[in-house]
Amino acid sequence: MKNNARILMAATALLGLCLLNAAQAQIYVANSGPSEGTGTIGEYTTSGGTVNASLVSGLSPWGLAVSGEDIYVTSGNTIGEYTTAGATVNASLVTGLSEPSFLAVSGADIFVANYGNGTIGEYTTAGATVNASLVSGLSFPWGIAVSGADIFVGNYGPSSTIGEYTTAGATVNASLVTGLSYPAGLAVSGGNIFVASWDLGNGTIGEYTTAGATVNASLVSLLYQPLGLAVSGGDIFVANVDYGTIGEYTTAGATVNASLVSGLSNPYGLDVEEVPEPSTWALLAGGLGGWLLWRCRRRRTLV
Repeated sequence: MKNNARILMAATALLGLCLLNAAQAQIYVANSGPSEGTGTIGEYTTSGGTVNASLVSGLSPWGLAVSGEDIYVTSGNTIGEYTTAGATVNASLVTGLSEPSFLAVSGADIFVANYGNGTIGEYTTAGATVNASLVSGLSFPWGIAVSGADIFVGNYGPSSTIGEYTTAGATVNASLVTGLSYPAGLAVSGGNIFVASWDLGNGTIGEYTTAGATVNASLVSLLYQPLGLAVSGGDIFVANVDYGTIGEYTTAGATVNASLVSGLSNPYGLDVEEVPEPSTWALLAGGLGGWLLWRCRRRRTLV
């Protein structure tokens, strides 16, 4: 009995380790498409392979955020919810927004930048309104990122700044970073903010500390209309709208693959999420279960 218990413990530990290793990061991207209602959400591996170019279709998507097994996307004046398998949970989870651009999910809350009325709204992931104008008085907000109890937002308008606010709506520093050129996508990794500055032919990814200090204003340069941006591990993934590509760069600024994914149709928002492989789970569980059963039967035979 003791040996059987040891075998079971070893098998369980091995299964857990294998399942952990089976998880891999996937890129989800919102393609706005050539016209209204023709957009899609596509799924790709971080190696550039296509998983499903039309995981969700029939949208007019802009911002996108993945949380667990759910994808939240702004389309028209709504936020829709879909599974990472492509099923519709609620296409109108939140409605009545004012030209929502990008959004971020933190815990059970969604924070969305409303380009139309210069606000950040807060909603639960179940669709309930917490505060439709949590932060107001912004200048055409686009990129948004949440880190801990702080919200960072890029003002795309004449001010071209990154502002910092608490998730309770208080202003920390409305001009945390200044002198930008139309900040679009934002991502926070560790103590640094990475920002894609939209520009025709001379777009950049800049790096700043969450305290507002400049690390490198042109960490990556010569991009063409960079918009959505995500950081995963030591890599930055950025959507180049006009080229229809996703490029990959290290957080040190080195080019990994400027056209990691190509052939996209006006890619806007993107996110990178660790996704487990169910087929691998089943295979490992079946194999280890069979091995454990064999060991137990063999012991009975010997006894």
